[in-house]
Order: sequence, then structure tokens, then C-alpha cells
Amino acid sequence: MSEKTVRLGIIGYGAQGGMYAGVISDGKVEGMSLGAIADTDPAKKELAAEKHPDVPFYDDYLAMLDSGDVDAVVTTVPHYLHPEMTITALGKGIHTLTEKPAGVYTKQVEEMNAFAAAHPETTFAIMFNQRTNPVYTDLKALIDSGELGALRHTSWIITSWWRPQGYYDQSAWRATWGGEGGGVLVNQAPHQLDLWQWLAGAPKKVFAKLAFGFRRDIATEDEVNALVDFGDGVTGHFMTSTNDVIGTDRLELLFDKGKVVVDKSTKVTVYRLSEDERVLSEKMTMQEVSQLFRGELDPSTLYTVEEKEYESAWGVQHIEVLTNFAAHVNHGTPLIADGAEGLNGVRLASGMQLSAWTGREIDLVDYPAEEYLAELNARIEEEGTFPTRS
Repeated sequence: MSEKTVRLGIIGYGAQGGMYAGVISDGKVEGMSLGAIADTDPAKKELAAEKHPDVPFYDDYLAMLDSGDVDAVVTTVPHYLHPEMTITALGKGIHTLTEKPAGVYTKQVEEMNAFAAAHPETTFAIMFNQRTNPVYTDLKALIDSGELGALRHTSWIITSWWRPQGYYDQSAWRATWGGEGGGVLVNQAPHQLDLWQWLAGAPKKVFAKLAFGFRRDIATEDEVNALVDFGDGVTGHFMTSTNDVIGTDRLELLFDKGKVVVDKSTKVTVYRLSEDERVLSEKMTMQEVSQLFRGELDPSTLYTVEEKEYESAWGVQHIEVLTNFAAHVNHGTPLIADGAEGLNGVRLASGMQLSAWTGREIDLVDYPAEEYLAELNARIEEEGTFPTRS
């Protein structure tokens, strides 16, 4: 074990917070111990006392921050609260690992990022655990190596988020504008939105069609089709939904010198062209083209195929992020994901929503943050259940 130990406080003892408490108390996170737990639900106090009898419990996270029991916290709470709690914790000198998404609207995330930048003595990270998945770390390294050339197009169909009506009926805040801030884009798909821009770069513009309460009795989006513009002619498509019980998870990236296809986040197929695609186009005779179309041309003269299969182990990725977070606090180890990077996914998701609401393409570089917030608040007011945001 590390000589130094980060005492982590968990804000929100739900499914995620409970999982974190379990792996930490089981000694699976090097350099970290379970310092305290905070939750406003009295039932959670009983549960925590049963599972972690020696760990202090607070019904107010502010009291936990001031207790001296914790060096750091993780915010496993509703999305709207992530920036507020992060700012409060950082302001008290407490290192903070915020859950995804970083927030709901860019204004609150930018305020959080600015506050964190003004307090560099405290660590600010985000739980983008999919960035530790070997499928995507290997793919990131391949793309960054330049071996496949420049990106030309990318598409991600991620519809393996099927959720029945009963899922939404569990809590009054689920899939509401005022309680959750959105549907599939802010709950299920933030990891893919982060990975997509991490691998391909941040899109510059987006045009989207969203269906709101399409196949479920909810207010927010349950189906998304979005086209993005990365600049320089590079385009992309993102499709997600919660109504496909069969589900698809397929990522494609087309480059000048090859193509990558990722199926179910476990199988990766890499096609490497013998030459740049434009060179192949210019050199190939029409006779060879005819042979290619008839299946008479040996494809190995054009490209090679490499297939890789990866195994998935649930929970391991979260442990890696927690371990990395502790290592950064203890030893300055580079973070897997700096908290400030959470802005990209929030801007992309809210840009898709705003495009659907207004029917126009949204500029993600010069992003109309105030317009989005006004549109969001109009929907919160219409719901009449939750306070508007500022």
C-alpha cells in the first residue's frame, strides 16, 4: 500500500456511492481509505451503519467537509448538484472527484472549471472511467500515432440503453428537465459523448433531431440523431435511444489510410490500407474496379485486417480512476481525466438539445450558453415541479 492515504468522503450513498464505499473498504483502491459518508436520506444512515459501522455518517455534506474526516470527496448526486458541491468542496481545500456528467448546462460547468483553476492546490478530476477501458486506450494510442492518417468520418450508434417505463417511474426526478436536466444524453450516454470527442476531437458544430417522450411517458429525450462538423470537411453521426430492447453499440472511424470498427465495446477491427485512399483511387484501373465490385480482386492487395477481442470486467474501470485520483493527490501522478474536460461532453449534449429545440445548427465553439439556459428554464417552468436555474 501507498505510504500516503487519501480519506475519501462519499456524497450520496446510492448505488454508485455504495459501490465506491465497498471497493474502498475492501482495500481495492491503493492509497485511499473510506473517510466518511454523507446522505440526506435517514434510511441510508442505517444501511451505512450496517455495512460500514466504523465510518462517520453525516446527513449534511457541508458538515462532512468541515469535520476533518476527509481529504477528498466524490459527488454521487443528481447532475445539477455536481458543480455546486464541487465548488464548495474545492473552496474548503477538499480534493474533488465529480461524477459524470460535469453538470447540465455549460454556464454552471464553466463556473466550476474557473473556480477549480483558481484553486490549483486542490485536485479536480472527473469519473470518466471508460477512458481506462483497454478498448479505447489502445484505440486512442493508434489514432494519436498517425498511422491511419487523418480522420474523415465517424459514426457511433449506441442504442444499448434500453430502459422500461418502470425505470423512469422509480423517482419523480428521473427524465425531467428540472430534476435531471435531460434524458438519454445526460444520463446514459455521457461516457460515449466523452469518448467520441476524446478520440475524434471536439466537434465545432452540431445539428440534431431529438424525440422527447417518444416511446416513454417522460418529458425529456429518449431518442437522438445528431450530425456534427469537426471542421475541414470531417463529419460525424451520433445516434442513441432508450427504446431498443435488442440494442446496438457500434463505433466507426474512417481515416485516409484505414478504418476502425468497434462492436459492443469489446471487439475491434482495424483495416489498414496499402496506400492512402486517394492514391488507391487515382491508381486503380477501371478493370480492377470491375474486379473489385465482382469480388474477383484479392482484398489483401488493398488492405489488411486485424481483429482484437477484449474482455470486460465491471467495476475495474471505476477502481482505476479512484486509484489514479489518489495517486495524483499523493504523488502528483497525471490524471486520467482532469475535471475541466467534463465541459466538452456537456456542451455537445446541450448543443444537441438546443438544435432540436430551435431547428438550427448550433455553433459549439461560440456556444450560445444563455440561449440554452433560457430554453431549459422555459421547460422547467412548464413542468412546474422544480426551480429554474441561473
